Amino acid sequence: MSKIIAITGASTGIGLATALKLADNGWTVYAGTRNVERDQVKYGDKANLRFIEMEVTDPGSLQRAFDQIESAHGYLDVLFCNAGFGFLRALGQADPADIERVFDTNVYGVMHSIRAGLPLLRKAASGHIIATTSVGGLVGQPFNEIYCASKFAVEGLIESLATYYKPAFNIDLTLLEPGAVATQFNSTVMGHVEQTGGILEDEYKPMLTKYIDTFRSRTTAPQTAEGVAEVVWELLHMEPKPLRIRTSEGAEQFVRFKVQNDPTGLEGVLNTRKLHLNL
Repeated sequence: MSKIIAITGASTGIGLATALKLADNGWTVYAGTRNVERDQVKYGDKANLRFIEMEVTDPGSLQRAFDQIESAHGYLDVLFCNAGFGFLRALGQADPADIERVFDTNVYGVMHSIRAGLPLLRKAASGHIIATTSVGGLVGQPFNEIYCASKFAVEGLIESLATYYKPAFNIDLTLLEPGAVATQFNSTVMGHVEQTGGILEDEYKPMLTKYIDTFRSRTTAPQTAEGVAEVVWELLHMEPKPLRIRTSEGAEQFVRFKVQNDPTGLEGVLNTRKLHLNL
């Protein structure tokens, strides 16, 4: 029987690459997008790939999407919370409305998605929730403090759910932690900087300029979205499922000081589960 997955943020990048990979391998894929008609026409040759409106900042949109999945199948095997919003500004420069936008998508969007999808995941024989964070969810970085804060929040959310979702609902949870990826995400981030005044003439400029130049010199050959999709494919077949998985050697090296004692995160989860639940 075909496995069923719902992917938020699946119109481009990691989400789209994963949707195509899984559809080509027989999965039934519900790909979340804001442009259902455009994407369905473009990829209409994929019989088991179905684009569906999933606006993660709108709980109503998510509920309608999962209602459709329930009507068609009655359950969901995997929820991939992939929608994300990048942001490069110092806290002292950022507009409060932009800060809210980052958290609306990156944090509340994940919460809304899990809340809406959980009933269907519980109806599966076993469920799996994957959330795309970043190496920036483990390691704070200059001028990424708002973005990193949002990803740190998701790390805390998923790690906490992992302490009891498995024994209570037979649902695994995994944090997907890429480093630099060659998608529209990075160009969108830099585009937003340009649209909001570019590199401002203020006290942050010397360090911000140095950061951008260094970032570009370090990421001349970033991982492809298809490469991340391959990691997701491997993850779906792993037993036991890790709490955390990096998607490239570069990402692994970047976070090594944070994860060297518990690379997959499972030992920490099992210890916390035993401490608080005696399980």
